[in-house]
Amino acid sequence: MATLRELGHSGLHIAPLVLGGNVFGWTADEKTSFAVLDAFVAGGGNAIDTADVYSAWVPGHQGGGQSETVIGNWLKQRGRRDDVLIFTKVGMDLGDGKSGLSKAYIKQAVEASLKRLQTDYIDLYQSHKDDESLPVTEPLEAYAELLKEGKIRAIGASNFKPERLQAALDAAQNGLPRYESLQPEYNLYDRETFEKDDLGIVQASGIGVIPYFGLAAGFLTGKYRSEADLQKSQRGAGIGKKYLNDKGFQILKALDAVADRHSATPAQVALAWLMQAPGITAPIASGTSPGQVKELTEAMDLQLTADDVAELQAPAPTAAA
Repeated sequence: MATLRELGHSGLHIAPLVLGGNVFGWTADEKTSFAVLDAFVAGGGNAIDTADVYSAWVPGHQGGGQSETVIGNWLKQRGRRDDVLIFTKVGMDLGDGKSGLSKAYIKQAVEASLKRLQTDYIDLYQSHKDDESLPVTEPLEAYAELLKEGKIRAIGASNFKPERLQAALDAAQNGLPRYESLQPEYNLYDRETFEKDDLGIVQASGIGVIPYFGLAAGFLTGKYRSEADLQKSQRGAGIGKKYLNDKGFQILKALDAVADRHSATPAQVALAWLMQAPGITAPIASGTSPGQVKELTEAMDLQLTADDVAELQAPAPTAAA
């Protein structure tokens, strides 16, 4: 069983992998989603990340909430609320004026999430993206009230510019609650922004990091190696040709080589690299079948050597290099 890691100074202790809930109610129907959630917990996972906006981009899903609803139904049916941690987010545009991080809107949105999740508290409530029309203190004031009321246990930030994240952390020294986690885009291909802009801040402040797109929208599984492969799935068609270039192919070659040495899969190696990367608490990854999730959770037991890490990082040197 994987050793749990504290997320920042939140008091929340999580396995080194977080299950992404973006697929629930979208590419995974409720029955499949339940099987995926069961497999994740059976594999040693204990934290599930979702958002109120999942999956508002799907025709007929206006207003979002599909993923939270599926997770809420699973929690109720399985009776698992006490042994899993639920992470959700607020702030993306749900239509009908429902967006942003105003105090009034956060207080409204959290009630809707709690209802869909069929729970009376959220373990980690995250600002899904910064609302630059407001001072960084406004959402913190809303979160302070929700923490006091016991409706949330800790707060996190996602998609913040470094100067705004630092400003929010500074504001927390004046009696406001502190973002205990950052959720940035970060993986073996997309490294520069996090390493250049955010890594110093999170290491200095001791906040946790739960990166999304840990598998680069599936590219790092090795499933997409040509333009023809992009038609294999809805996500493949969505990522376009971003990763199909010399850098991407070099990374896949390194993943293949390291995977062969460890009798592992490219996806397991890509996640293991993230789990061992400086500043990272646990990457987020999603799956649409129990078999995929079993593969992902087994990455928690994979230990890469320094030589493995050097080989994986060679195609895309660090921002500081």
